[in-house]
Amino acid sequence: MCVYIGLGANLDSPRDRILEALERLDSADGIRLKRVSSLYRTPPWGYADQPDFCNAVCEVATRLSPRELLDTLHSIERDMGKRPSPIRFGPRRIDLDVLLYRDEVIDEHGLAVPHPRIRERAFVLAPLLEIEPKAADPRDGQPYAPSLAAIPAGQAAIVMEPPPRIGATQRVAREGEKPASQFNSGRI
Repeated sequence: MCVYIGLGANLDSPRDRILEALERLDSADGIRLKRVSSLYRTPPWGYADQPDFCNAVCEVATRLSPRELLDTLHSIERDMGKRPSPIRFGPRRIDLDVLLYRDEVIDEHGLAVPHPRIRERAFVLAPLLEIEPKAADPRDGQPYAPSLAAIPAGQAAIVMEPPPRIGATQRVAREGEKPASQFNSGRI
């Protein structure tokens, strides 16, 4: 099992924020991108009065501990202008979450892995299952695919554009795919 990070944004050119976060992840000490999902457009979850989100999931190789990885994600968020919001699940410039860390189950102050609401969120499950169709909960071994199928249609995650090629992932682009710079960026 590998390490998976969820990315989301719905303010200040969300697509560009996701691409910037991916670049920052790939250049962070101890982290290398392995795979990146397509970019998805998803309705807000938990607080409806806000713009749609752009979401993705990436697989990373890391030598960082789960806590060090979380600290690095928080540092990237701060550097990209994330500020505390008075609204839980409210609008955000960038949000980075540790979804899965190998096959570990972690329940510490400020760090829960697997992410506690992973089974409820199409914006996490759709991109995760795109890059790892056999992803399963390390707590009980149950696959995540049935959870995605059970999410109401109104919460569907819709592919906006193919996976961007960042860092090492550029070297494994499949024949015929366009580089990230050729994608249409005007959709979100």
